[in-house]
Amino acid sequence: MVTVPHILLLAGSFEARRMAEALSDQDVSYDAWLSEAPRGDARMPQTPLLRRFDAPEEMRDAIAQGGYRAVLDASHGFDRHVTQQGFAAAKMLGLPYLRLERPAWETEGHPKWHSVSDICTANAMIGQGARVFCATGWDSLPDYVGFQGEVLMLRQTRRHTRPAPYPFVELMFGDPPFTAADEQALFKDLKVDTLICRNLGGRASRPKLDAAEALDIEVILIERPRAPNGITTVADIHTALDWIKTL
Repeated sequence: MVTVPHILLLAGSFEARRMAEALSDQDVSYDAWLSEAPRGDARMPQTPLLRRFDAPEEMRDAIAQGGYRAVLDASHGFDRHVTQQGFAAAKMLGLPYLRLERPAWETEGHPKWHSVSDICTANAMIGQGARVFCATGWDSLPDYVGFQGEVLMLRQTRRHTRPAPYPFVELMFGDPPFTAADEQALFKDLKVDTLICRNLGGRASRPKLDAAEALDIEVILIERPRAPNGITTVADIHTALDWIKTL
């Protein structure tokens, strides 16, 4: 028997999958929304709905139509569009809202890790002859215009036949999960001297950083976009479940 409010789970992160499992285990009624098709084979207990909106008012109307009584935002940390809209929509409807997001990786204690605000800034740091391994996604390629290195090796976890848009880009296809040992072997084989990736935090994406550190490779971390002012954020599933119990 369901004893808690009907929850809208904004998904897109590893935490969202874990949250969905916890909600199902505790018999909490929820729907999950995704802004884009999921990657990989990790499935949620309940098939998420693909929903993307042009304006917060559209999301507000869809939330109201769905009869949701609270919004739990576990969307991808680099998809602030969803967070901005979800927070605004919940505020317009007067609904409880909570953001679930893992802590970012800290650069302190890692002398070769550099934190930057965006990919254009990272690109400007690349010198001539650099062999760069990149994990910032296909859509980030326009920000690498003017790349001065020898090669930009872009990892793709979805296989496709699209040609790279620039001659300096080489596509590297791989299937997660990746281990630190595998990443280290790959970087050595490719003669990588610089890694550029998004600061996702957590363990699942950490192996490439551990491999880079073991090989004394420069790391440039793209920080997450700023979240809306005024949101309440928690870092673990149990705290989010405690919040749901208070609704």
